[in-house]
Amino acid sequence: MVKSNMSQKQEHLSKNQKIVLDMIEKSNQPMKAYSILFNVQKKGIKAPLQVYRALDKLVEMGKIHKIESRNAFIACQNSSCQVAKATAFSICEMCEKVTEISSSGLSKYLASFKDKDGMKYSKYNLEFFGLCKKCR
Repeated sequence: MVKSNMSQKQEHLSKNQKIVLDMIEKSNQPMKAYSILFNVQKKGIKAPLQVYRALDKLVEMGKIHKIESRNAFIACQNSSCQVAKATAFSICEMCEKVTEISSSGLSKYLASFKDKDGMKYSKYNLEFFGLCKKCR
């Protein structure tokens, strides 16, 4: 029997992680931790710490990303994502749509990028702001 993509994605998750991931995957926009908590309380997650632990682990596993400027979380859209090392997003300043950027050119450039002092970066989280095609 072939497992669905969703069940493969949730195979090694705790109950709380599965609940939080499911909530984020169903959302059409990034979700803040307290919004997640409000929406999952009926499923047995009562404390903010439970949500934060699940979010931290899901980020570490590469299942979700944190949008730093929004202090919110979004499901990973890229199955071969290098989330622990590199994430990039485009964010529309008008409708606030967030899209994960998957660009091998950008990844290659940033993997070899060094600043003027020779610092080689091991991680990055980039957020590009502008207007999406729909809002222009």
